[in-house]
Amino acid sequence: MTMATFLAVARGEHPADLVLRGARIANVFTLEYEEAEVALWKGRIAGVGKGYRGAVEEDLSGLVLAPGFFDGHCHIESTLLTPAAFSELAAVRGTAAVAADPHEIANTCGLAGVEYMWREGLGCPVELFYAAPSCVPASPFETAFETLDAAALATCFARGWCDSLGEVMNYPAVTSGDPELWSKLFAAGSRVKSGHAPGLSGGELCAYCASGCDSDHESVTAAEGLEKLRRGMWLMIREGATEHNLEELAPLVAADEARSSRCMLVSDDLTARYLRDRGHMDEKIRLAVRHGISPLAALRMVTLSPASYFGHRDRGAVAPGYVADLVAVDDLESCRVRRVWKHGRLVAAEGRLAALAVPRAMPPAGVPLRVALPPEEAFSPAVPKGARLRVIGLRPGQVVTEHRVVEPSVRDGRAVPEAARDLALLAVLEKNRGTGRLALGFVQGLGLREGALGSSVAHDAHNFVAAGMDAGSVRRALAALVAAGGGLVAVRGDEVLASLSLSVGGLMHAGTAEEVVAGLDAVEAAAARLGTPLDHPFMAMSFLCLSVIPELKLADTGYVDLSRGGAQSLFVEGA
Repeated sequence: MTMATFLAVARGEHPADLVLRGARIANVFTLEYEEAEVALWKGRIAGVGKGYRGAVEEDLSGLVLAPGFFDGHCHIESTLLTPAAFSELAAVRGTAAVAADPHEIANTCGLAGVEYMWREGLGCPVELFYAAPSCVPASPFETAFETLDAAALATCFARGWCDSLGEVMNYPAVTSGDPELWSKLFAAGSRVKSGHAPGLSGGELCAYCASGCDSDHESVTAAEGLEKLRRGMWLMIREGATEHNLEELAPLVAADEARSSRCMLVSDDLTARYLRDRGHMDEKIRLAVRHGISPLAALRMVTLSPASYFGHRDRGAVAPGYVADLVAVDDLESCRVRRVWKHGRLVAAEGRLAALAVPRAMPPAGVPLRVALPPEEAFSPAVPKGARLRVIGLRPGQVVTEHRVVEPSVRDGRAVPEAARDLALLAVLEKNRGTGRLALGFVQGLGLREGALGSSVAHDAHNFVAAGMDAGSVRRALAALVAAGGGLVAVRGDEVLASLSLSVGGLMHAGTAEEVVAGLDAVEAAAARLGTPLDHPFMAMSFLCLSVIPELKLADTGYVDLSRGGAQSLFVEGA
């Protein structure tokens, strides 16, 4: 386009490519509705006002026209979908852009995984902005395929794969001034540095903020969220498939909607079924309104606020010069999406994706190493005399866990699971470097009565994890994962009840969204037959390994609790 023609369209002196008229315009600058027409030219908004004419004109009477939605923090891999398949589900829900942190596949495939995510994102109906993974591995207690140091991050920036620094999860290294971690902060330069500061307060929070990591999606209480806002952080209010923080944090914005300019609604981790059946950022708006935030403030939190935070000055609003990413909805309260435009092109209507040629990239090599599985007796640890047992306490709806110490269930001198106490055996098998190292723990809260669940999705290093009610079933679940090179599996004894292959980095299914949903439905139904009442048991289990989240976790090196100094023993002797 020529600037002269664009300006002529803006002045109303030249026909636009498309004029959208009749809708109420949701203004996220002033938090009000306007009666106006919107003129588009070559993928951008030329004018907002009256009297425009276009080569094509569309009547949107009775609808609300809003900016396309923007998810400020997500991990595409958690949906088990490739970037292209993810974008197809998200686009029909009004999503125009996401800020995705590909640290999941970076843990299993290194830089090749980051490049794959970027290449597959090219030409998708959702703009995929990637953050350079800052913590691979997430902590010294997890084993990734390769370590991404400051030079690796510089490569991500230099090659154009990433435009910000991904969540900096190793907060002890930040606040203590660890040179290796800080070299990554320096490598990011003036780019946005997303934060991750669960439970930090007072001087520790100040030290973290001084690093330039100025956002956080880990707040679980209103008091924590308010302190972070007061210290200059952008508050990312997370509402994922298993992590539900919106209800607790919504009063912060409802009490003073000026705070919506420093707050975002983010998903972090969703399942493909959640995306298909409940929605994406449209669902966040509905939930925010239900929890007392006004519709326009909720809209700003999924449009202008994330766009502003990440420095996209020409996105997130219906305004002249802005990218023509637009969505028409019945109203913001119900947020039923009717039309979606990406760069001025209609990409979805009435819940259906337009005929688009969405590209696919060659996935990185799968898990290259076959690990040796320890014998069954290795899954039943001997109990020292008089010792008590450390147990991970799963908290429904949260990624944080409890650090419990309980009396072990003992048979023949060895610790065993016990269904009556909801005490399941937990095992992590290192596979990224082929060592086959086995770490054991126990977990309460999964609700299993028999059998075992296994997964190659185990944040953040994504080694193989299994939890179950007998050592044989746990070992069988791990054996199925080794044979497949990754996936989700539910077993009972020697019988595999259901499985879903995750051949792309051990994290994503290579097929369609419908195939992923069908496969996930099958393994979750099998998990329910084994007793778990959880809606998303595999996602809940995946967070039991994430060492940088309080409290107790199980990595491939053993128990970890960073709030208590790091590595922890399985048994507490002399207690």
